[in-house]
Amino acid sequence: MAHITYIATTAMGLEAIAAKEIRDLGYDCEVENGKVIFKGDEMALCRANLWARTADRIKIKVGEFKATTFEQLFEQTKALPWEQFIAEDAEFPVIGKSVKSKLFSVPDCQSIVKKAVVERLKSAYRKTNWFDETGGLCRIEVALLKDIATLTLDTSGHGLHKRGYRLDQGEAPIKETLAAALVLLTNWTADKPFVDPFCGSGTIPIEAALIGQNIAPGFNRDFASESWPWIDKAIWQKARQEVEDMAKYDQPLDISGYDIDHRMVRIAQENATEAGFMDIINFKQMQVKDFTTKKEYGVMVGNPPYGERIGDKPVVEQMYREMGEALSLYDTWSFYFLTSHEGFEQLYGKKATKKRKLFNGFIKTDYYQYWGKRPPRR
Repeated sequence: MAHITYIATTAMGLEAIAAKEIRDLGYDCEVENGKVIFKGDEMALCRANLWARTADRIKIKVGEFKATTFEQLFEQTKALPWEQFIAEDAEFPVIGKSVKSKLFSVPDCQSIVKKAVVERLKSAYRKTNWFDETGGLCRIEVALLKDIATLTLDTSGHGLHKRGYRLDQGEAPIKETLAAALVLLTNWTADKPFVDPFCGSGTIPIEAALIGQNIAPGFNRDFASESWPWIDKAIWQKARQEVEDMAKYDQPLDISGYDIDHRMVRIAQENATEAGFMDIINFKQMQVKDFTTKKEYGVMVGNPPYGERIGDKPVVEQMYREMGEALSLYDTWSFYFLTSHEGFEQLYGKKATKKRKLFNGFIKTDYYQYWGKRPPRR
C-alpha cells in the first residue's frame, strides 16, 4: 500500500522535534496539537517505529468523519476498508476518547465501532459467526473531538518510550521520549562531553548515548505490526538491517551521570548495561554542587527535583542556588535544566538564554537553556 496516512502521537511541546525526525526519515509531514501526520508505504511504518525517539506511538489513520449520532458512527465506520489492515484471525480491541462531542459516552462509542468493524469484516471474509481473535494485535482507537471521529490502528503495541533497557527505575522516572527530546534540544554533538547531574535511573545519559552512536531507539524491541500478515516480513528485515548499518558503534563518547543516591547509581549502571553502554557511560554518586571539570565546551542536561511535595521546596531552592554558584565557573559549557519551579532563574542566579514549555507527564515545566561560549573555529 503506497499511501497510508500515519499519525505519530507526541506529548504536548514535542511535536516540532518529532516532525523533524519524520522529515529526516524522508517523509513530508504536517504538525497538529499532539501529533505529526505523514504519508508513506509499509516501510515508513517500520522506519518510524524503529527510529522515532520522541513520538509516543505510530498509528494508521483509517478514516475521519463527522458523527453526531450513533447511527452515523456505525455506518461510516462500517464503510471503511478494515479488511486491508485487519487479518481474519486478528485480535482487534477498541479503545476510545471523547472531547467536546455530542457522542460523549466512550463505552458506547467503543461498542458501536466494534460492531461496525465486525460487520465489515464478516462481509469481507464471508463469515457468519463471530471472530476468534487469536492472531496479531490490531488495537483500534475511536477519538472524538468536536464531533469529528478519527479512527486509527496502533502499529506500535507498547508505547515507543518502552525501549526495553529500563530494568528498574526510581520514584518519578522521566519518560525515555522526553529524555531524548531534552538531548535533541541542545547543541550537543558526539565529540563533546555530556553530563547529567541528576541521572536517576540513567535515562537521559542512555538516550544521549543512543543519539551519539546513531542507534535507533527501537532496535531492541518488538512492535505489534510485526505480526500483521499484510506487511511482508522482508520489509521489517530490511528496516532492521538499515538500523544495524547506520549505527556508529565505534563512535567514542564522553558521557557521565551523577546522582546523590547510590542506589539510583547502581540502577542506572544496570540499565546502561542492558542498553549495551556499560563501558561507555560513567556513573557515580555525587551532588551537583561538587561538580568540577577541566574539560571545555561540554553540555549538561538535568531534570532536577522540582520541590512539588510539601517540605521539599526549601531544600530544592537551596540546591538551585548552590548549582548556580558551582556552574558559573564554566563559561564554555552549555547548561539545560527542566523544572516546574517558576522561580528557577532567580534562584540559579542567571536569566536563561532561552526557555521552552514542555510537559513532564501532567506537570507543566520549562526547559531553561544557558548557552556557553562557542568553540573557536578550527
